[in-house]
Amino acid sequence: MTGRKVLFLCTGNSARSQMAEALLREIAGDEFEPASAGTEPKGVHPLTVRVLKEDGIDISSARSKNVREFMGHEVFLDLITVCDHADSNCPTVFPGVQRRFHWSFKDPAAAEGTEEDKLKVFREVRDQIKARIKAWLDNPALGRKA
Repeated sequence: MTGRKVLFLCTGNSARSQMAEALLREIAGDEFEPASAGTEPKGVHPLTVRVLKEDGIDISSARSKNVREFMGHEVFLDLITVCDHADSNCPTVFPGVQRRFHWSFKDPAAAEGTEEDKLKVFREVRDQIKARIKAWLDNPALGRKA
C-alpha cells in the first residue's frame, strides 16, 4: 500500500478502532493505509467481526494491537481517537502525526442485554463510524488526491 497512513486509536482496540480501520480501507481503498491500536488492547470483539461481515468486510484475522507497537516504527499523518478515554490517555507527542482528530463514539463492547440488544448497539456504532468517515473524506481540507 502507498496511501496516506491513518491510525485509529481507542482503549481496547476491540470494536470502534477496528471498525474505523476496516471501514476506511473499504470506503477509500488504496488512497489510505489505515491501522488501529488500543491504549489497553483487549482482543477483537466477536460482534465487531459479525457486524462488519454484514457489510461484506471480513476482519476475522484481525488482532488487537497496543499503540506502543507503532510508536517509533510507523509514521502516521493522521491520528484519530474514537473514544474519550483514548483521547485523554493518548501520548501528546506522536512522531510524524500532522493532524489529530477526536471522534467520540460510545463503546459497543459495554452494551448490555441480550445478544440482539448488543448487536443493535454494535450496528449503530458501525453506522455512525461509517457516516463520520464519509463526511471526513468529503472535507476539502483533508487534501485528498484528485
